[in-house]
Amino acid sequence: MNLESIGFVLPHTVYWGMLTLVPLALIAVAWKQGIVPAVPYEPDAGPFEKLLDWISDRSGLFVALWSVMAVFAYTYEVTARYLFNMPTIWVHESSFLLFGMQYMMAGAYGLLHGSHVRVDVLYTKLSLRKQAALSVVTSVFFFIFIFAMISTANRFFFDSLAQDERSVETWQVQYWPVKMLMLVGACLILLAGISRLIKDIRIYEKQLRLEVSA
Repeated sequence: MNLESIGFVLPHTVYWGMLTLVPLALIAVAWKQGIVPAVPYEPDAGPFEKLLDWISDRSGLFVALWSVMAVFAYTYEVTARYLFNMPTIWVHESSFLLFGMQYMMAGAYGLLHGSHVRVDVLYTKLSLRKQAALSVVTSVFFFIFIFAMISTANRFFFDSLAQDERSVETWQVQYWPVKMLMLVGACLILLAGISRLIKDIRIYEKQLRLEVSA
């Protein structure tokens, strides 16, 4: 056996191509098997709200499947390191870049499914209508934050692209796709925030009608 053959370095195009194609292939298989989870639409959601929720849910499902590739990458690393005494640098770097991009891209999914941490000591003591009203008012701070994030990520992305920024490790992978997904992730969170605002306004109006008619 030629032990040198196990010491290859994953080409950059293969890495970025796998991030695109592997989740799509797994989703296609799951769709064919009928095991793709349904999007949690609100019963009275309109077409625009459903579109935003679909984007948030499916983008989260897409990036969640990147974890499958991380499992195979670390399996390769353990095999190369302990069986062939040929540890790599690119496996660790590819994985922490992957998890960083996954963190940014999954924000919209987390917002849709209520997975973000928040302080709700006061919130839980309010009526449903007041909860919705408070959410609408405080959404101003959310949108200020998210537009600042989009602006910053946009600058990071175009600066990185212009400089052809790469890692300082031996793998020398491009960083501009990572910065691009920071921008995409921020835009996805914005869309999820718009959907959340629509829901809160609808809840407020519905509860207000119920209180007036009571």
